[in-house]
Amino acid sequence: MTDKIIIHGKIVFDPEEKTTKHKEQGAWKKIAIIEIDGQVSEYYSWFIKKRYNLILNKPLRGSHITFINDSHKDLGVNGLANWEVVKRKWNGKQISVTLCVDPRTDDEHWWLNIPQEDRETIHSIRAELGLGRPFWGLHLTIGYANEKNIEHSRYIHRLIKNNLINY
Repeated sequence: MTDKIIIHGKIVFDPEEKTTKHKEQGAWKKIAIIEIDGQVSEYYSWFIKKRYNLILNKPLRGSHITFINDSHKDLGVNGLANWEVVKRKWNGKQISVTLCVDPRTDDEHWWLNIPQEDRETIHSIRAELGLGRPFWGLHLTIGYANEKNIEHSRYIHRLIKNNLINY
């Protein structure tokens, strides 16, 4: 059985652009996130550090879940026309989100998944805009390895994949 927690956050459409990359992508992409109360990412990053001696970089937007990160063309005509309507309906609303507390990684990024059975509300918001399921599954990013520790992160991932250690 997978252990789960329930966290609380606020839905934010068109979040603040933090980098030049965000500003450039803002011209052709729509974004909505759930800003998470507290420091959930930092908390689980601390566990990764203690368990694997791996220090992760923090997500730029703090603890959050990106649930819309789609090109204008993916939204289609109706989605773009509905963006402001859906934004007015959901922006600033509080939401509870269930997370599996078993960390996952692809070598570089580390995250906590939202279980499939607990994604209904988030998927319904996407559906209001004519969007299907996101390319990347719904998750909360814990952090990411950089050029200084990517090899260590890859090593840990290999050990996990080979069942030599557990998450």
